[in-house]
Amino acid sequence: MTLNPPNLRPDLAPKPKLADVARPGQPTIGMVSLGCPKALVDSERILTRLRAEGYAISPDYAGADAVIVNTCGFLDSAKAESLEAIGEAIAQNGKVVVTGCLGAEPEYITGAHPKVLAVTGPHQYEQVLDAVHAAVPPAPNPFIDLLPAQQVSLTPRHYSYLKISEGCNHKCKFCIIPDMRGRLVSRPAFAVVKEAERLVAAGVKELLVISQDTSAYGVDLRHAEERGHRAHITDLARDLGSLGAWVRLHYVYPYPHVRDLIPLMAEGLVLPYLDIPFQHAHPDTLKRMARPAAAARTLDEIAAWRATCPEIVLRSTFIVGYPGETEAEFQTLLDWLDEAQLDRVGCFQYEDVKGARSNDLPDHIAPEVKQERWDRFMEKAQAISEAKLSAKVGTRMEVLVDEVDEDGATCRTKGDAPEIDGNLFIDEGFEGLKAGDLVTVEVEEAGEYDLWGARV
Repeated sequence: MTLNPPNLRPDLAPKPKLADVARPGQPTIGMVSLGCPKALVDSERILTRLRAEGYAISPDYAGADAVIVNTCGFLDSAKAESLEAIGEAIAQNGKVVVTGCLGAEPEYITGAHPKVLAVTGPHQYEQVLDAVHAAVPPAPNPFIDLLPAQQVSLTPRHYSYLKISEGCNHKCKFCIIPDMRGRLVSRPAFAVVKEAERLVAAGVKELLVISQDTSAYGVDLRHAEERGHRAHITDLARDLGSLGAWVRLHYVYPYPHVRDLIPLMAEGLVLPYLDIPFQHAHPDTLKRMARPAAAARTLDEIAAWRATCPEIVLRSTFIVGYPGETEAEFQTLLDWLDEAQLDRVGCFQYEDVKGARSNDLPDHIAPEVKQERWDRFMEKAQAISEAKLSAKVGTRMEVLVDEVDEDGATCRTKGDAPEIDGNLFIDEGFEGLKAGDLVTVEVEEAGEYDLWGARV
């Protein structure tokens, strides 16, 4: 059992889990998937296509005929991590195809690693397949392959990410995701529901709804209804909630219509959990970010959400050290956090990213000041988290088992997303539990980010 680290980067997906065993002579492709859950879904789609063509999937470089590196370009530190992963794959394997967000800058990649076989941008599945075919021709077994493959999952069998749209229409100055992934493109609602039905039928207990802007889902489709399902986030949430699995909403932009989701949470159709990236609280900072400057009204919205659904858990991410952020602006953020009492909080120190408009803003903050503000912010967030978790001692709740080992069972409450939030640990009487089980526990102990409990 591992305690959830408080400084975990809040945008990252879980590490991919692969368990394929190649048959003799079968061509094998390795996969390194970096970045966010949206990129992880892209990796799953690529591998699903490759498996249907007769390729086996390798969890390491050594056993693979070629390697795909799905990169992240969200921050300069993420770009550096991607380049490092590409270099490692070239050194250990030699045949490397690069895709993902950093692939939108092919010269940046080939300048550092001229030996890569091909570079493609995000969600360019056909180009990735073409590059793999050129490097390692498929050799399908007609009795086994060339049939519709069950989707390759890079997450544990009991939960799955469900991507409902691609791209984003916002123009936040610190973000280049719209430049890399384009404008909003929503999937038809019936297709999302069909995928969700298949996942639940295969044993998935939790659907994690993801996109770049979940609240805007269906805007580009004019909220069209097709085959009995309307492309609007409230309707989609209701449809998904009818399938019997946990439904968790990520990346929800605080539009006014978000309040329509809260009654669904109070009814138990979707989890009482909202992941909303507020980013900051001072109006001047938000204006420099090109984000809505409505922190006071946001507090009113939060109060209204809690009045409708008292058990709602709110997660958010923030940026400290944004260009021009004064000590007074930062103190406003701390004061806002005191009022908002958010349950789960992640925080980035601002980084310049090539192509972002925020790079040209005046009054950039010194690294040591960013670090000091990050420390103060996380200290306050940690204190709020600890107090909120302490209040749960003595209560009973349903938890989802993620992992069982010789030390106990690692579980999550309805208020905890995998990898980025906390855990609930059962260290006695866990015999017979397995990943994917839903059990009721009584909370016995609380820490800064995690809970401990016993089965009842």
